[in-house]
Amino acid sequence: MPTSLLSLPLLDTCAFGWDIGLIGGVLALPSFQQYFGLDKESASARASLSGNIVSVLQAGGLCHHIKLVGEPIWQKAFAVGSAIQSIVGLGSTPAAGLKLLYFSRFLGGVGVGLMSALVPTYVSECAPRVIRGRCTGGIEVAVGLGNMLSFWVNYGVALHISPGEMQWRTPIIVQMLPGIIFFLFMLFQPESPRWLVERGRYTEAADALGYIVRKDSQDDAVQLTLSEIREEFADKRKLPITTQFKKMGENRIIALRCLIPSIATFFQQWTGTNAVNYYSPIIFANLGISSTTASLFATGIYGVVKFVVTCLVLAFVIESWGRKRTLIYGGLAQAITMIWIGGYSAVHPEPTVVPSTYSCPIAVGVTWLFTYVIAQITPIMLAHITYGTYLVFGVASVIMAIWVYVCIPETTGYPLEDVRYLFEKDIIIRSLQDAPGGRIFLGKRCAILCGGVEEKLLRMLTRNLRLVT
Repeated sequence: MPTSLLSLPLLDTCAFGWDIGLIGGVLALPSFQQYFGLDKESASARASLSGNIVSVLQAGGLCHHIKLVGEPIWQKAFAVGSAIQSIVGLGSTPAAGLKLLYFSRFLGGVGVGLMSALVPTYVSECAPRVIRGRCTGGIEVAVGLGNMLSFWVNYGVALHISPGEMQWRTPIIVQMLPGIIFFLFMLFQPESPRWLVERGRYTEAADALGYIVRKDSQDDAVQLTLSEIREEFADKRKLPITTQFKKMGENRIIALRCLIPSIATFFQQWTGTNAVNYYSPIIFANLGISSTTASLFATGIYGVVKFVVTCLVLAFVIESWGRKRTLIYGGLAQAITMIWIGGYSAVHPEPTVVPSTYSCPIAVGVTWLFTYVIAQITPIMLAHITYGTYLVFGVASVIMAIWVYVCIPETTGYPLEDVRYLFEKDIIIRSLQDAPGGRIFLGKRCAILCGGVEEKLLRMLTRNLRLVT
């Protein structure tokens, strides 16, 4: 499949990751604090202001639910918001500049929120199913790359640009580059085949599928894939948003399928991963790395480690372990790390000793809602309950791992169109059956596949062999 088809959306996700990692380092710069008067505030007021500055982007991200989804305005909003951020306060008082900063980050959040909803959908719908897991996992690699680059840009400006307005404006200006490159080159990429089928544009959908797998649009394998997508949309019709919400609770199975992604993203935020991304300079300062340059350097090292581990997991772990086991072990590892940091901070309340090691649309809406919550309350938690912050994240990670163990079936190897059948019957039994050591709780019980999945898997295997040959 064409490299550009996935590399360009991932480039845009890199811009998303860049924005996540950018603001924490900018907040830590004395030039930024002096310009907006944060250095004159009490610790409590400074924590509240920092939370407001960070979380207003997540408030904008919630706006991805509006009807603009799928329109080019999402990239424009991000670009315009980033541009306004880079010039806030020019020719005005710092108080007026702070209000403009709030507005620009909200506007940029609208673009980032829509981006976070559209890019995973585009990648998953365009990627061949045999590599879909790695392709969608590449989104996290791109986010990690953006984080890492933003951390090192923040460190670079702290080291090489003298304190002043350009010291904190430069990182905001630089973050616009990946978004601009994406916007220009994405104009030449095909539309999602599933989006085209949903609108009855079957010839264009066949052409897009052929382009993706580098085969003629009339090839048997391409036509078989197209017929399966058409079959999925055959009985569907456009429903008003209120009717869609009502149908989410139509029966237990549908409600469960709608709730699981939202619960998963809820736990993702409460593991503390984005709290570290947003406030890593503050966290490292609390652990004893007091100078701004040193804390930004430590943040950069954290970004490199995170990026490398994400790449290794994507390359060697996610397909061999499967999604379920990776989630369980990842949650436990996150819990151990957070509880260790909390315990260390409790034993060393004064930051004088540095530790030797630092070991569907509603779901996206829940992600942004609790990203906003975490961004808003993390500096306040760090100021008031200190080490208890990490213990909260650690306990949430343990709960998440248990929930995944009991309630989430393994999806590796199942076509996207057939994943829904995993939730039709015996979901707890199937989840335990797929969990490491879970069979000891089941005895002789075994989950039953519904919806003719066995036959469809055989068809999928036949098609994949055709695509390879």
